[in-house]
Amino acid sequence: MIDTMPWLRDYPPGVPATIDPDSVRSLKQLFEDACRDYAARPAFSNMGRARSYAEIDELSRRFAAWLQQQAGLKKGDRVALMMPNLLQYPVAIIGTLRAGGTIVNTNPLYTARELEHQLKDSGATVIVIFENACATLQEVIARMPVRHVIVTGIGDLLGFPRRPIINFVIRRVKKMVPSWRLPGSISFRDVLAKGASLALEPVDVSGDDIAFLQYTGGTTGVSKGAILTHRNMVANTLQVVAFMPELRDIKDAVVITALPLYHIFALTSNMLVFTRVGGHNVLITNPRDMTGFVRELARIRFTFITGVNTMFNGLLHTPGFERLDFSSLKVALGGGMAVQEAVSERWRQVTGRHICQGWGLTETSPVGTSNLPGTTEFTGSIGYPLPSTEISIRDDGGNALPVGASGEICLRGPQVMRGYWNRPDETALVMLPGGWLRTGDIGRMDERGRTFIEDRKKDMILVSGFNVYPNEVEGVVAQMPGVLEAAAVAQPDEKSGEVVALFIVRKDPALTAGQIVEFCRHELAGYKVPKAIYFRDELPKTNVGKILRRSLRDELR
Repeated sequence: MIDTMPWLRDYPPGVPATIDPDSVRSLKQLFEDACRDYAARPAFSNMGRARSYAEIDELSRRFAAWLQQQAGLKKGDRVALMMPNLLQYPVAIIGTLRAGGTIVNTNPLYTARELEHQLKDSGATVIVIFENACATLQEVIARMPVRHVIVTGIGDLLGFPRRPIINFVIRRVKKMVPSWRLPGSISFRDVLAKGASLALEPVDVSGDDIAFLQYTGGTTGVSKGAILTHRNMVANTLQVVAFMPELRDIKDAVVITALPLYHIFALTSNMLVFTRVGGHNVLITNPRDMTGFVRELARIRFTFITGVNTMFNGLLHTPGFERLDFSSLKVALGGGMAVQEAVSERWRQVTGRHICQGWGLTETSPVGTSNLPGTTEFTGSIGYPLPSTEISIRDDGGNALPVGASGEICLRGPQVMRGYWNRPDETALVMLPGGWLRTGDIGRMDERGRTFIEDRKKDMILVSGFNVYPNEVEGVVAQMPGVLEAAAVAQPDEKSGEVVALFIVRKDPALTAGQIVEFCRHELAGYKVPKAIYFRDELPKTNVGKILRRSLRDELR
């Protein structure tokens, strides 16, 4: 008899083969239980200010009550959140879910074009936005379904005297807030003040209700919302907790949350998982400031840290990091992009532990597999399927392949999305009979059930853990009158893993690389802007005229 789940043999004692995704009815229940059970513990901190579970409970209750009573939010209405890691973020997430709303996480670096698409597509009627991005919203607000705009300053929940000092520095000294005007907007602090005297009406939220519309690209490059239900997100939270005994064995877990909460990796692996176990999320607002990041780490005895390969590598190259106290560190979890062996080994030399590599997709809430946290070697694999998760390697026809054969990695489990928001055609492209999801990654599985990624079926470019879809970049560049043809591909990069490289056939011989980059900066978030531009007389094509991106990728490698 063929063993279809060989990975279970390597599960350590205490790790179950399955979890019950219905043991917690919703994220609303998960948050309310945690706020009750861990009331006195610190839940989230930012810039030196901690807020307890009891405080988060009250602040999120106020926010939820305001949404219901003042914004007229009904169950299932969408609320967009557009800010970096601030204390306001978990308050808004928890408050929205407690009010019965659905969250649309929005990258605060989006351009007006990108923001307009996401707000229109999701139908968000409320947006919470940090003031640094208000000028972007101002450009498109007249065409949006948004009826309520809640504006927050970076220091708003830091208390006195930090709040006025930090907001003054951000606005007046560093001049990081462009001029903006959004008539009718209300401040986040006023929302909480008004919500204090408002009643929160009970809402029956079940596992089938939509918790998040988490936007991602796809085969067409059009950003679309993965429908992640409460059951999907609860399941993935319980799966991660079940797979990592380290999470259950530490009473005072402290996790460094440097990846943005609008990214599905940090949202689940940090916020949801550590809320479930009563842990403390230390929110890092600007991890790109590596010197400041290390200074913050020096003040904290942290037990967990999550990140992408570029972040870990950046820390290792920041003076002072090697002198930090790592005696409490239990797990460093890497995801979003491949962890390089050299980075993991250097991390082990400095901290005493390898980086534990996991893997997943927005469509899987996101964690699908992980290496065992206590491993003493770098395996090069993405690890084992989590409890209640199956991995199958399949050919283009959807047929299962034998051990060791390469094919598309397909995944099945309670964390797999319901589908794409209002896009049944796109959903049909990735879902196979029996609930299997085509991931677009090419890999193989060994006899122990460990999966190894070998290539990417999709042409997606992975920049420091963020997905960039060539069709979107090419579509933007094609708007330039001097461009005849364009092809965007991944170019290997030591710092960010990959960057966007653009191959151009010019219509106007005078067109320069600088002009193309400047145009892209106005239309695309920074990580999508091409870092290398190559001019060609022609691009390689199939016999039916389709541009061969793979040939261009191979040329760069």
